[in-house]
Amino acid sequence: MIISASRRTDIPAFYHRWFMNRIRDGFLLTRNPYNANQVRRVSLLPEDVDAIVFWTRNADKLIKYLPELNSYNYYFQYTITGYPKEIEKHLPSTYKSIETFIRLSDIVGPERVIWRYDPILISDITSINEHKRKFAKIANLLRGKTKKVVISFADLYQKTEKNLNSISGLKYHDILAHREELLDLCTYMVGVCKINQLDIETCAEELELQHIGIKQGKCIDDELLNKVFNLDLSSIKDSGQRTECGCIKSIDIGQYNTCLHGCSYCYATFSEAMVKKNKLKHDPDSPFLLGGIDGVDKNLLIEPIFQQSLF
Repeated sequence: MIISASRRTDIPAFYHRWFMNRIRDGFLLTRNPYNANQVRRVSLLPEDVDAIVFWTRNADKLIKYLPELNSYNYYFQYTITGYPKEIEKHLPSTYKSIETFIRLSDIVGPERVIWRYDPILISDITSINEHKRKFAKIANLLRGKTKKVVISFADLYQKTEKNLNSISGLKYHDILAHREELLDLCTYMVGVCKINQLDIETCAEELELQHIGIKQGKCIDDELLNKVFNLDLSSIKDSGQRTECGCIKSIDIGQYNTCLHGCSYCYATFSEAMVKKNKLKHDPDSPFLLGGIDGVDKNLLIEPIFQQSLF
């Protein structure tokens, strides 16, 4: 079993205390995001968890707890884009993010911290040339601290456009509709990656870019997990994800509308007001990310017995 922590929110940044309490208790409870009455118990015992994949923009507060995770296999998908505050409201500065990334990499190793430069949003304040400048700068500063960068292009869903349209005067467009512009940027990124000894892959994109050196990637990656942790995981794709997604099956323990970074392009946050409301429902001692245990089947709350080594 692989734990995804999480595509839906930033657990290392905002819910690290809750996560570590769940690790110590050996289980957590999740609700079906489309049917809150469906409750699932997820074991977090080391013998039941093949690996944990963390998704974050700020791992600073989780780092001190990493010694408690020594019994687990894990790696990080770590996003740094350097967008202006109009688009990413509550993130640390780019330099602070890079500093934390490097500190994390020095602890767990560069193969286990994957840089994400995504999503790529083209606008009047994040132009092609600005993306080239930022990407090259970040790649240079992260050289030797990661082995791979993952890119994707902003999906302009209705809810995403609603949030982007709330930014006064912002003008943006879909780069996927401009093939020449897309290839220009991607070719430049490939060149930067060669200089900085980085592999480059896409995330959940239909695009065929292998001819310029960009592979279609897997964010929850059996090949990486098998190689780094000597596992033997199946490569069967997670059928619950989008067609373009190459990830293998995992259990996501996050919840929509709980991330406080305030990124205007985020598909997992529908409204900032809802995020603030949900934050008030969070109890770091609860088995749920949001809410308490009233009405929950008591059998789901039985504490597991931890296996202890005889040697």
